[in-house]
Amino acid sequence: MAEVTFDYQNLMEVEGGLQSGELDEIQQRLREAADELLGDPPGFMRLPKTAEYAEASARVAEEIRTSGAADFIHVGIGGSALGPMALHKALSHPYYNALSGETRRGPRLHFAENTDPATLSAILDVADPDGTWVNVVTKSGSTAETMANFLVIRGVLVDSLGDFGFQGRTIATTDPEEGFLKQIADREDLEVLPIPPDVGGRFSVLTPVGLLPAAVTGLDVAALLAGAAQCVDEVNEQGAEHPAAVGAAMHYLMDTARGRNVRVMMTYADALERLAAWFVQLWAESLGKDGKGSTPHGAVGTTDQHSQVQLYMQGPQDKVIEIVEVENHPRDLPIPGVYGDLEGVGYLGGHTMAELLNVECDATRRALTEAGRPNSTITLGELNEENLGYLFQALEVQTAIAGVLYGVNAFDQPGVEAGKQITYKRMGRPGY
Repeated sequence: MAEVTFDYQNLMEVEGGLQSGELDEIQQRLREAADELLGDPPGFMRLPKTAEYAEASARVAEEIRTSGAADFIHVGIGGSALGPMALHKALSHPYYNALSGETRRGPRLHFAENTDPATLSAILDVADPDGTWVNVVTKSGSTAETMANFLVIRGVLVDSLGDFGFQGRTIATTDPEEGFLKQIADREDLEVLPIPPDVGGRFSVLTPVGLLPAAVTGLDVAALLAGAAQCVDEVNEQGAEHPAAVGAAMHYLMDTARGRNVRVMMTYADALERLAAWFVQLWAESLGKDGKGSTPHGAVGTTDQHSQVQLYMQGPQDKVIEIVEVENHPRDLPIPGVYGDLEGVGYLGGHTMAELLNVECDATRRALTEAGRPNSTITLGELNEENLGYLFQALEVQTAIAGVLYGVNAFDQPGVEAGKQITYKRMGRPGY
């Protein structure tokens, strides 16, 4: 069972927080929004119980792992990369690629995301082309950044392995029926993993987009989906009373009724830094339409206590701080008891690093509350696949319900298209 809890007490019991009457006034709209989600579930709600995607990903991952692969390059951007990156950073060794082959659970993993040539060159510097597999991820096959990265990597693999060798080491994760990448896959007889047509990129972490790299690096995909399925079952049972739905209403009201239009997700674990980046896209791209939506921002505790908390404590009253904490950290270290004669140092002895991290997390929460700064907390019992699966699903549910409350379509992104059109024209794409 997943152990994930949501605490919104400090969104109400602080100066400038919400009043119970405001929540009462929005209850009918919240129930209607939850009913809309459950009455006609969007594609992402079905993913945790769709075994075919997990089975296909596990099959391909096993082929990769048993081939003796040295490197696995995941090529994608935005929703095609942030979810897999969040999973890998949260659940793998922070220096996974530096571990010995005997210690790692699979090949080295590289993300070719941005079009920065320095980064792609660096990946190609360290990846062994004779032992490299590549997974190119784009639903349409026309994402310029992804296809450019892929074409460069393809050239390197063809030079090293030949056309046939390249084909045997390349997976296309894309729309199963149409699109330019599907045409390439058909032309070159590439392995294809499907992105369901009714699941957008930022909601796709529980499709092969996220499941394949997770399985390649030895993560427990079944547990990930079990946690997400638990969330779906609880949302179906509780409807508007589920914490994800309640949070949608509270964050919507914080923005529209309190003018707190910045939502800071502050993760008290380095491993969750990419989770915040994934959520920033989910919330921003889903809700930022028609002049509506709050601005998401990521932060890491305790690091950003020394760079951002001053603003949160005494800056404009326009923010809601959402702390994400871990009760039981996967590793801990005792702090040696030395320099006992120095009162500014010696007191740390006898404690542990995890204890200090959690105490600082609670200290930030208490300081924000005492300063009248609304904040909420998401708590994970520990960092594992089940809890991450639950949290991914809950935040997607929350975003979809918030979309209904804002009166926007949470599943399109028309504002992204203008820049794409200009890029296509400048780069000489026919028809633009």
